[in-house]
Amino acid sequence: MPDDETQIRTLIDRWADAVRRGDLETVLAGHADDLVLYYVPPPHAGLRGLAAYRALWPPFFAWQAQGARFDIDTLDVTAGHDVAYAHALLRCGTPEELAENPTLRLRLTFGLRKEGGRWLIAHEHHSFPHE
Repeated sequence: MPDDETQIRTLIDRWADAVRRGDLETVLAGHADDLVLYYVPPPHAGLRGLAAYRALWPPFFAWQAQGARFDIDTLDVTAGHDVAYAHALLRCGTPEELAENPTLRLRLTFGLRKEGGRWLIAHEHHSFPHE
């Protein structure tokens, strides 16, 4: 069986690939039911639960279908016995946005917990730097 870090990297890589493909069920698959998400647009207090998480993706997929990218640049994982965190930088934007600002990166942080031998994303935080 792969080690915890490898399992977490695989989970996050599958999630990012599903986002790129607009595959909502696979985007949701590795998440805890009580997920907390702090996301770029409002609400500023964040979203809680899979139903709220599910609802935010269709508008993002529509925007992304216009040619936007969602590519992991870097991913770092720290795994304990049953709790882990990961942080990543992604190229996320339209070709025009990325050409205008080639260093622009979406910052992601994941909090994970192991339940029944399986890693689940329990917390996500997405942000762009404020210029």
